[in-house]
Amino acid sequence: MLRTAVWLFSLAALASAQAGVAQAESVLRAAQADLQRTQDLVARGFLSAARLDDAQRAVAVAQAQRDAALAQAGANADGGTDVVQAQAQLALARSAVAAAQARLEQAEIAAPADARVLLRSVEPGQIVQPGRALLTLALASPLELVGQVDERYLEQLQVGQSASVRADAFPEAPFAATVRQIAPVVDAQRGAIEVKLALPQAAPAFLREDMTLSVEVATGRRERALVVPMDAFDGERGNGRAHLRVLHDGRVEPRDVRLGLTTLDAAEVLEGLSAGEVVLLGRALPPGARARADTTAAAAQRAANGGRASKDDAGGAMGNAFGR
Repeated sequence: MLRTAVWLFSLAALASAQAGVAQAESVLRAAQADLQRTQDLVARGFLSAARLDDAQRAVAVAQAQRDAALAQAGANADGGTDVVQAQAQLALARSAVAAAQARLEQAEIAAPADARVLLRSVEPGQIVQPGRALLTLALASPLELVGQVDERYLEQLQVGQSASVRADAFPEAPFAATVRQIAPVVDAQRGAIEVKLALPQAAPAFLREDMTLSVEVATGRRERALVVPMDAFDGERGNGRAHLRVLHDGRVEPRDVRLGLTTLDAAEVLEGLSAGEVVLLGRALPPGARARADTTAAAAQRAANGGRASKDDAGGAMGNAFGR
């Protein structure tokens, strides 16, 4: 009775093991067929190499499962001895190790290139869903500075212009940069355009990703220039021409001038105005009206600055600064 029950159990176990072998072989054949198709598609450029790695790992897992099923079937076969059973258990353990190694390879993360980890969004051992970002990387490539410039400065910017950069955290250590790229579109929400700058020399050691920088781009330079504030011009300025009012022989006289370098606050006058002439601000006095210039306030301001022009003087440096 006991022998009959054991024999029936052995037959049932053997049949189950053989069914497992058949199923494992079916899965292996399907994985091999998928691997063949994937190899063809990768060779033709329709799939990436990462997809080929997944197909190869699937074949390895299927082979390990088939070997485990064969080992289980052999262990349940007639005539098995303790040595055969032990060997079957060893083969089963080896197959389990191979399957675990194949699954472990799927859990390994490789960066697409040399990089530094900026942010880790998950913890080791945490279960994540496909498509979730795990890490934020900074690729080991030449450092690039990105700034948002008010679109009013777009006319003055050109690729190749030199710039001086200061980090807010290290203002005493400026370094040089060059305008490398100007975005073709303007950010409508911020009214700004993205400008990228390259570093002609090695980047300072204190620079970090997302650090706040102040960048001054040299859009033009004159050793000596005749400059007037924008408040002095009447109406619109076009084709490099503008109108202003000067004080000549005690009367207000309109004058047409040709402009050179300009900023939002001041403009260089190339023709139509001489050094020493008094330029009127605003439009309170009509042409021909009598007037008298009071230059004592300007002289007092210069004296207070030690003979130097203040930062708001129209003859100041004609450069523009923008934030990160």
